[in-house]
Amino acid sequence: MSDVKTAPNPGNLPLEGVLVLEFCQYLSGPSAGLRLADLGARVIKIENPSTGDACRILPIKNQWIDDDSLLFHTINRNKESFTANLKDEKDLAFIHQLISKADVMVNNFRPGVMERLNLGYGKAQMLNPGIVYAEISGYGSTGPWAKKPGQDLLVQAISGLMHTSGNAGDPPTPFGLAIGDIFCGAQMVQGILAALFRKKRTGKGVKLELSLMESLIDFQFELLTTYFVDYEQPKRSENNHAHALLGAPYGIYQTKDGHLALAMIPIADLNKALENPDLSAFSQSDVFAKRDEIKATIAAILIHENSGYWMEKFNSCGLWATEVKNWNSLKASAGFQVLNTVQEIKISDSKTIKTTRCPIRLDGKRIFSPKAAPLLGADREKIIADFNLKEPDHETT
Repeated sequence: MSDVKTAPNPGNLPLEGVLVLEFCQYLSGPSAGLRLADLGARVIKIENPSTGDACRILPIKNQWIDDDSLLFHTINRNKESFTANLKDEKDLAFIHQLISKADVMVNNFRPGVMERLNLGYGKAQMLNPGIVYAEISGYGSTGPWAKKPGQDLLVQAISGLMHTSGNAGDPPTPFGLAIGDIFCGAQMVQGILAALFRKKRTGKGVKLELSLMESLIDFQFELLTTYFVDYEQPKRSENNHAHALLGAPYGIYQTKDGHLALAMIPIADLNKALENPDLSAFSQSDVFAKRDEIKATIAAILIHENSGYWMEKFNSCGLWATEVKNWNSLKASAGFQVLNTVQEIKISDSKTIKTTRCPIRLDGKRIFSPKAAPLLGADREKIIADFNLKEPDHETT
């Protein structure tokens, strides 16, 4: 069974007719633009004519598609590229005209950069009172951290998130993805959709402000809510850790040939499946007070048999457990294949790449966006023609 599917998009994507100008680089803002494009918006990346989005030269696994990094292609498909020197009078005039026609304008530069370029919210609102102006920063536009670099790993470090993964004896452990960028980009999409809904009702635009720091604080709302009760850092398990707030057996356990994840399982039910006298010494009232001891006991039991052996027992008892898969075993599984989450992007007549599709379904139909990320400036002339952009007449822009 092929792991790549192609299918027509559902008709009348919800954001068709919405024009988005993306003044963004790297991951947070572009990931928001990606989702808006998937949902039907026309997303135009505004890029420096010399270098473009800095993500074009930031590789992942040192993988490239011609002169652009594979990373750039993962988050910029289905967009257009308009090159503009924002310090040039002619190009800035073009951008101001585009702003006057746009519905949404997004940026993720450091605070103050857009204002210095005469592209801040005040200018955008003068040009287009109904504009939805969304910006992402690292730590907000004011305060002692405002000028700090808003890079995902650095924000994870400051936010406390690194004390939620790994076992208690491990050093601070970063989340294995750029979770601040991705989560903040998703929240930007939420804000933009809400603002567009309000604009339709009232005609009013709005300025949306997000920061990676605030997104990662929100991401930890469960843990921080408990912290505000007693002001104690939630403690990671000594072993088999998965969630600082949950009792045994919640965690990841090694078997003879792999690993299993055990979720919320009453101790009595787990003991029924494992049939081991060592576990019978514990009751449900012990799952927090003796969490590490119970987990160590379970680990010592599971290590002696294969994952399949234990899964038969867990499934027969209806317990919440599953094998831990890597990407090879995930890709081969029927459960993954039926979701049809992989799509093929055509780079050229002879070159394609595989990536994930938009996870949203509309009226039961999946959304596929096979259009590749744009070459730098590839759409400039078309955009000038489409929007009838005029050069300045040497009056003040």
